[in-house]
Amino acid sequence: QVQLVESGGGLVQAGGSLRLSCAASGWTFSSRAMGWFRQAPGKDREFVATLSWDGGSTYYADSVKGRFTISRDNAKNTVALQINSLKLDDTAVYYCAAAAARYRLASVSTMYDYWGQGTQVTVSS
Repeated sequence: QVQLVESGGGLVQAGGSLRLSCAASGWTFSSRAMGWFRQAPGKDREFVATLSWDGGSTYYADSVKGRFTISRDNAKNTVALQINSLKLDDTAVYYCAAAAARYRLASVSTMYDYWGQGTQVTVSS
């Protein structure tokens, strides 16, 4: 049974930091690229970051480049998103996802097979 469970969200002031984590189970974790997406109220889900199966390649949305860092620990079946210099516009539900096995990196939601339930990040002024 495939599961992705996010944690680490919360309420934080602008300029602060958060570290989101996602625990995966139900498949060979190291065989797939992973990604983070987010969805703000009233907006479509948008790509944030992706990381190859071996952690050797990453790709970020322009809006988060330089502030967000995606990483993974294949021994622990986890993927993390370090978020620094938070802005009000970063308020959203953040989702981790596992890409289809044929992609080294994946920046489009349709490239993903599995999704978590999301964790809320709220940035206050």
